[in-house]
Amino acid sequence: MTPLTFPLEPTAAEAQAAIADEFAFFGDWSERYQYLIDLGRKLPAFPDAWKTDANRLHGCQSMVWVVPSGDADRLDFAAASDSAIVSGLVYLALRVYSGRSAAEILATEPEYIAAIGLAKHLSPTRSNGLAALLAFIREHARAAAGA
Repeated sequence: MTPLTFPLEPTAAEAQAAIADEFAFFGDWSERYQYLIDLGRKLPAFPDAWKTDANRLHGCQSMVWVVPSGDADRLDFAAASDSAIVSGLVYLALRVYSGRSAAEILATEPEYIAAIGLAKHLSPTRSNGLAALLAFIREHARAAAGA
């Protein structure tokens, strides 16, 4: 099996549409949570050496580490979490935003969250963590676009 690399779809909009289509397949939230857990297992390997306080995303109750790379033309994000469901949330965010230009990242609102009903089914701490991850991605895109 080849390692997973983002982006999977040509555009962020197509990634969001694919996510919505996949989640529409499941009848209830227990199945959707299981799917999130399965997606989290697909995250590319994240070296233990990167699991440092400098790479830790604060604002999450779970441990989440994010390492950005690239420039305005293409920003990549490697990330990992110690939580199965949070890993799935990380996967979805990377699927939409990693491997995209700073301009595309900044122009793309995370509509998939509402489209799949995620906002209504996350605990407040997971919602805050997801918001922190999305803010981190946008901050790096803004910095790259201004560089």
